[in-house]
Amino acid sequence: MRMRHVSRFILIGSGVGILSLLTGCATSRVAGGKLYHVTAYRPHDPSAVRVKVSLSKQNIYVMEGDRCLMAVACSVGLANKPTPHGNFTIYAKQEHKRSGEYGFSVQGNTVVATTAGHAGGHYVGYPMGYWCEFAPGYGFHQGFVHPVPRTHGCIRLKGEAAAKFFALVRTGTPVNIATTQPEDATIGPTVQRVDDSRTPDPDPHVMVTDAAFESPSGPLLE
Repeated sequence: MRMRHVSRFILIGSGVGILSLLTGCATSRVAGGKLYHVTAYRPHDPSAVRVKVSLSKQNIYVMEGDRCLMAVACSVGLANKPTPHGNFTIYAKQEHKRSGEYGFSVQGNTVVATTAGHAGGHYVGYPMGYWCEFAPGYGFHQGFVHPVPRTHGCIRLKGEAAAKFFALVRTGTPVNIATTQPEDATIGPTVQRVDDSRTPDPDPHVMVTDAAFESPSGPLLE
């Protein structure tokens, strides 16, 4: 993983790979990546909304019956830290969620990447915007999206896709996560791919502020 901000982005702890983890979760606008515009349609019946995740295609399909409300690329868990398979329900939502495990220690003008257990000064958790939790410690949230599995089990959506997903689902929305989905053959080929693998590292001084949470540039739902 690149270390472009070594002079101001200090790693604390041995073998935790903090920079790799944090860069992999940065939001697109803050990190300097291109904005990702997606279309999401308003459901006729919000109680009929279902979420399907294809792990092999790294796609999310938000469905209302046979109607596709939104289809977007995502990042899923690494082989040794997999995203859970199975049927779940979204049971918690938080627009401006911050990690309780990874984040930054703020000491005056110095911002240091760290784990919560090693933090000195004022600890600020890493931004995980538009959090939608479907299993303890696992959720959908805003972040970098890569062409290969990248996360520690969470499911990341790029930029405004996360905000629109957040608007489409509610507590109680069913989620099915499987290796493949029937929509892979029909809707999957139309999904815009995302590759944040060369997006610059985030500025930690911005990531400790509310600017780390990217808001959509237009209406949430069509």
